[in-house]
Amino acid sequence: MNPIWSPKQEFVLQSRMEHLRQRISSENSIILKDYSELHKFSVENQETFWRTIWEDMGLQGVQGEVALENPQLMPEARFFPEGRINFAKNCLIHDQADDGIAIIAHDETGLRREVSWGELRASVDSFQKMLMEAGVQASDVVGGYVANGPEAVIAALATLSLGAIWTSCSPDFGVQGLLDRFGQTKPKVIVAGCSVRYNKKPIDLTQRITQICEELPSVTHLIHFPGTEAVERTEFSKLPLTSLQFPKPASSRNELFFEDTPFQHPAFILYSSGTTGKPKCILHSHGGSLIQLVKEHQYHVDLRANERLFFYTTCGWMMWNWLIAGLATKATIVLYDGSPFSRGAKTLWEMCEQDDWSIFGTSAKYISALEKQNWQTPQEMKLLKLRAILSTGSPLAHESFDYIYNKIKEDVLLGSISGGTDIVSCFMLSCPVRSVYRGQLQGAGLGLAVDIFDEEGKPVQEQKGELVCTKPFPAMPIGFWDDPDQKRYRSAYFERFDGVWTHGDYAERTAQDGFVIHGRSDAVLNPGGVRIGTAEIYRQVETFEEILEALAIGQEKNNDVRVVLFVVMKEQQELTDDLKDQLRRRIKQNTTPRHVPDLIVSVAALPRTLSGKIVELAVRAVVHNLPVKNKEALANPEALKYFKDIPELQK
Repeated sequence: MNPIWSPKQEFVLQSRMEHLRQRISSENSIILKDYSELHKFSVENQETFWRTIWEDMGLQGVQGEVALENPQLMPEARFFPEGRINFAKNCLIHDQADDGIAIIAHDETGLRREVSWGELRASVDSFQKMLMEAGVQASDVVGGYVANGPEAVIAALATLSLGAIWTSCSPDFGVQGLLDRFGQTKPKVIVAGCSVRYNKKPIDLTQRITQICEELPSVTHLIHFPGTEAVERTEFSKLPLTSLQFPKPASSRNELFFEDTPFQHPAFILYSSGTTGKPKCILHSHGGSLIQLVKEHQYHVDLRANERLFFYTTCGWMMWNWLIAGLATKATIVLYDGSPFSRGAKTLWEMCEQDDWSIFGTSAKYISALEKQNWQTPQEMKLLKLRAILSTGSPLAHESFDYIYNKIKEDVLLGSISGGTDIVSCFMLSCPVRSVYRGQLQGAGLGLAVDIFDEEGKPVQEQKGELVCTKPFPAMPIGFWDDPDQKRYRSAYFERFDGVWTHGDYAERTAQDGFVIHGRSDAVLNPGGVRIGTAEIYRQVETFEEILEALAIGQEKNNDVRVVLFVVMKEQQELTDDLKDQLRRRIKQNTTPRHVPDLIVSVAALPRTLSGKIVELAVRAVVHNLPVKNKEALANPEALKYFKDIPELQK
């Protein structure tokens, strides 16, 4: 197989990854010839590797005498058990001049805000003092109901500076969804924006804010700000708590205070978006999150100081945590709140050109949407500084690789990356010194012993199986909230294969040492006892212009599993018998006969999580007349009605 893109030699030689390869080779009197050998060293010599990159990345903190405790045990292994480090300190205290730009923020109204490093530090200082006056101490929880703007970053960094725990949900969460999350983690303070605008529609959030504050007895203070719209906030005065306006930056900044937190001290709570039971509340540490995310930025995307880093995300997705960590590399982070198509397909790309983004991060769904519109960058749009496009959230179709290189930019690193909320980072990453192969993730991240296991727990090559990590890594969660014996934590990741992290993805390692993700393993289809991933089916369906999107499940029938494909048709299009035949032929031709759906059914809409992922498990439950738990994890639970009592499925 030939690569679709390869890095220029001069770039390879100047990259941080090459610098690291040379440094480790020199300091350990060995010769590491390429990325494969560097990666092998990083997982076989974990203590040396993680100490080296801590120093190489310039992290502020104390390592302690021991770099890794209990290396043979998961989840008992501990990195830097004597170490001390603060996430916020590393994002704020470095040699960037006060007048340099730390944040660029856009919203749908067309407002563009710049926040200098001096303004950011002064704002964090003011917010920190307000939290202190509210009685916030180390390990208290601060909850953000916030849009992706500077206020969210300021509030999060101020929280972390005190050793308190930040957790956030985006404005697309309804009241019950918020209560399902904050009701478990019991924040002392709620930070909230009173309004947002999405797809040109203004949304007043004051009633939701009032309700959650009324129903959460743990909340003692509400800190609010207007958001995008001018809304009345008189109802907050009636709440049985202290209501405060978001503070202005300190005019005469005092020295910022930073709690000297242990490496394993909790920093973030993130929530799973599953559809069975209430969301898992996953605890991530200061040190583990920081060292992993900065590693990904500096080596895997070659991020440098003063470069512009963008990822399209909300504050309810772990990629927001990923994005703000860019401040620790002295980069400018770019925020956008609103629909990525508010001004059509050009919306984000005009910002990219205006701000000179170096890294453009987005979802596979967004790229597919651009592709369906056949949008391409205008000739006058140069995108001169853009050198990497990152995609995550779901598998990036082979055809989307062609689309990026043919219609967006010819010379760019297209990095399909994969990880998730569970590790607040990625297992598979881009690699600036490696070639890109169509349909493949470039490789496992440094320090991560990623492998593919078959049903018996044996490693396999060029064969589909479970994505696992066989050795500990710093970004493993501390555990789950309110899980003192770690029963739920162990059950989630370590039950399938003893002492091995099982991620829940169905994947394969390629001949090029890259990876292909075939979908979630808990959504894997099993017709005739043969496991197949849904992503392979979706990739073929996406080639049909008549179809907007699709979802596949396995339906239990006659002691076997039959594959059912649900499709949402574009306006004025119809699912004809001829189109069904075309679909089946193409799926059979490009995958295997096992992938061919037994039934193809048209529905009005597909259920999605609030982060935009389709949810096969919820549909499968409806089809089998089983209860769907945690409907609040769905952005559109009303879509489930389309899958109930479908006549074709009763036969």
